[in-house]
Amino acid sequence: MSAPGTVHRQLPFTVRFEWGLDGARAVASGADLAVVVDVLTFTTCVSVAVDRGAIVFPYAWKDAGAEDFAAHHDAQLAGPRGGGGLSLSPSSLRDARSLSRVVLPSPNGSSIAYELAQEVPLIAAVSLRNAAATAEWVAAELPPDLVVTVIAAGELWPGGSLRPALEDQIGAGAFIAGLTAAGRGGFTPEDGREGFSPEADAAMAVFNAVEPRLHHALRDCSSGRELIGTGHADDVEIAAELDAGTAVALLRDGAFQQP
Repeated sequence: MSAPGTVHRQLPFTVRFEWGLDGARAVASGADLAVVVDVLTFTTCVSVAVDRGAIVFPYAWKDAGAEDFAAHHDAQLAGPRGGGGLSLSPSSLRDARSLSRVVLPSPNGSSIAYELAQEVPLIAAVSLRNAAATAEWVAAELPPDLVVTVIAAGELWPGGSLRPALEDQIGAGAFIAGLTAAGRGGFTPEDGREGFSPEADAAMAVFNAVEPRLHHALRDCSSGRELIGTGHADDVEIAAELDAGTAVALLRDGAFQQP
C-alpha cells in the first residue's frame, strides 16, 4: 500500500481523528496540539499520577535502558503489571504510598506521544478521567483557530499490526464531545478550514452512544475482558471514571505534568 496522501491527512479540518502510530503520522501535519488516548491503560495511568501531583516520563516498551533512564531522571521505574509495586496499572499508581516522578513504559500510547512530540508543539495525554478537563482547558487557554489531532492509540495484534480498540475511540470521542460542549470545533476561517473531520464526528458519536452504559462497555469490550481475565478488574473500573480527573496532562521537558 502506498504512503498516505494528502486526502488522508484531514488537512481542511481543525479537529482531526486517526488510529495508531501510522494514523498519527498521517494527520500530524500543521497540528498545534496532539491528544493521545490510550484508555487501557497508559493515559489512565498518566491521569491518576498527574492528579496526585506526580510527573510521568513515557518510555519505550521493554527497552533495556529503562533503569538507567529512571536513575538519570531520579524517578521510580514502573515494572510489569502484576509484578508488585508500580506498573502500567492505574490501581498501582493510586495505591502507591508516595508518587513524585515515574518512568512509565508503554507499547502504544507512550510511543505515539514520543513520536508526535518531534512534530507537534503540544501533546496531551487524555483518558476518560480527564477528557472534559482537558477540553475545557483547551477552550479556555488556547487560540480558537487551534488545529487539534486526536489519536486513539489502539492495541497490537500478536503479529504487530494495529488492533483498533473500542475504549480508545470512546475516550477520543469524550474529548471531542468536550470541545463541542466548550463551544470549540466549528471554526471556519477564510482559508477554508472547517471544524470536525467526519472521523472526529464519528468518534464523538460513538462516545455519545456508549456513555449511558460506559462501565458495561469498558468491562465487556475485548481489552476490558482481557484485563479482567488476568485479575485487573480494578484497572478497568478506574479507566471508566468519566470526568473524575481534574488535572490536564501535558508533555513538557519529556514528561507529562500539569500545565
